[in-house]
Amino acid sequence: MDARLHRQLADELLTARRGRRPVPRISARHPGFTLGDAYAVQRELRALEEADGAVVVGYKIGATSEAIQRMFGIDQPDFGYLTDRMMLPDGCCVDADRFIAPKVEGELAFRLGEDLAGDSVTARDVLDASSEVLPALEICDSRIEHWDIGLVDTVADNASSAMAVLGPPVPPDGTDLAAEQMVFQAGEHVQTASGSAVMGHPAEAVACLARILASYGTGITAGQVVLAGAWAGAVDLLPGSPVKASFGRLGSVSLTVDTRDSDG
Repeated sequence: MDARLHRQLADELLTARRGRRPVPRISARHPGFTLGDAYAVQRELRALEEADGAVVVGYKIGATSEAIQRMFGIDQPDFGYLTDRMMLPDGCCVDADRFIAPKVEGELAFRLGEDLAGDSVTARDVLDASSEVLPALEICDSRIEHWDIGLVDTVADNASSAMAVLGPPVPPDGTDLAAEQMVFQAGEHVQTASGSAVMGHPAEAVACLARILASYGTGITAGQVVLAGAWAGAVDLLPGSPVKASFGRLGSVSLTVDTRDSDG
């Protein structure tokens, strides 16, 4: 598909996000829409946001656990970008009315202390390059109607990302991230999971991202943050429901939800 359609679809998705009006499934309207097309749309979407003043501060890699792959019918990891406008502080109050159909996930984030790139990056390389890990909540939102998505639809829509809440950082050494346990509470809904649910080890998800980015001629740069993927299934983000993810020695992160504007 040509660049004009890529730009048109990026415009459509950005308008859908800003107006909170979802659009029909892209792959249903364009049967020949490939994964390459989807990432081309995502790059156009990123360019539009950067032109509007947003600053890219990192990435998310999604569909890194069986729970999420089963939930959305996706059979391989994907990635999206994070901007400064998407980052929220621990304990924040989120206005649910700013989204279309938000969901929330508990995961770890890695902040890189040095550049990471190449098609042979390993989990050990990620741990060596990381300056800190942070408990994280990712708010996902689909600009596609009814979350009716396939892989190419979510990729075009920046991997269905919306916001990220980061908790206090801790050093990455001294903790077995694969064995660490998470307790994820959203209102009355409680899930438990271990870090091994994410590709065997959360750092492997970041390594996978670096290898995927290498195929596009880029990588992760020092200072950037990477959300490494949900440890358990995503749940609906509902007004009035507090959300918290606790990771034992790695600490915790939380948010609350309100339908009223946070400025009053």
